[in-house]
Amino acid sequence: MKLPNRNMTDEELVRGCVEGKSKFQQALYTKFAPVMKGVCIRYSDTVEEAEDILQDGFIKVYLNLKNFRLDGSLEGWVRRIMVNTALNYYRAKQKSSYHANIDEIVEIVEDVRIDNYDMLNAKVLLKMIEELPPGYRTVFNMFEIEGYSHKEIADELNVSINTSKSQLLKARRSLQQKIIELTESENKKMAQL
Repeated sequence: MKLPNRNMTDEELVRGCVEGKSKFQQALYTKFAPVMKGVCIRYSDTVEEAEDILQDGFIKVYLNLKNFRLDGSLEGWVRRIMVNTALNYYRAKQKSSYHANIDEIVEIVEDVRIDNYDMLNAKVLLKMIEELPPGYRTVFNMFEIEGYSHKEIADELNVSINTSKSQLLKARRSLQQKIIELTESENKKMAQL
């Protein structure tokens, strides 16, 4: 078996890890940790929490790698484990459940038109998402970024589908308000120039 290198296939990487070779395990971590840390950060309140989730996730990856079927994406499989680990962390941390009926929400979220897209780079948007309350942030990430359905979210978080919809609506409303405030602030700065 050749030593790990940047050009090895996922199959070679998996085989080396399953055989318990630490160099291959390190290569797997090096390959996926930066991207997976980004996934973990979206579900956590602090960088330290994200790092804990990342470490727990990689332990699960190593323990379950023997079950990975090589017919799918290794990165997608690792991502799914990281998301599930983050959700388990969230559930364990959650002290109160979010239960709201979507029928009780009467306010309709309006589309926000932004004239200056430059101010809304990915870093700014991620910061806005990170500032959402944990329930909003978790549902927003699961629905908008990971592509879960409301039923899947409800099952994963042990809440109703209406609660999932409500949390997503509130997250979107909160993000829209932050975007409006940012836009107004930037427009005032531009007007003063």
